[in-house]
Amino acid sequence: IQTPKEVVLFVAGRVRHIWLDVPHSANPKPSWYGESVGRYDGDTLVVDTIGFNDRTFVDSYRTPHTDKLHVVERFRLIDEGKTLEVAFTVEDPGAFYQPWSGTRNRHRVANPNNRMREPDVCAEVSEDYFNLGLEPVPTAEKPEF
Repeated sequence: IQTPKEVVLFVAGRVRHIWLDVPHSANPKPSWYGESVGRYDGDTLVVDTIGFNDRTFVDSYRTPHTDKLHVVERFRLIDEGKTLEVAFTVEDPGAFYQPWSGTRNRHRVANPNNRMREPDVCAEVSEDYFNLGLEPVPTAEKPEF
């Protein structure tokens, strides 16, 4: 979702706010997604994030970091809008000798009926895989449909 003041991303049952065209807070409160501020550079959304807590990981290998983590992401559509390219740079002087970067592409999936497919059912894919103490997704005793 995008408004003139923010971009909101829904990722794995969580919400991430990216505040547009504002500076970082003087002392951001540490949080799971940190404090993200963004701006457009042409057709690319550049997001600068600081203020992470130290309970998250920087990758799917569970690489830890410190509260000094600083991430810059560059989001842009490529391949005629079918692919979201996310280029990122990770900097954390408390965990890494030097900054490192990478690119992760996300491909649009055609779903003509605009329905969730069976593997995408939220309650089944939002488990606490890494034992981080995430709140469980509420589930009904029996389906309501």
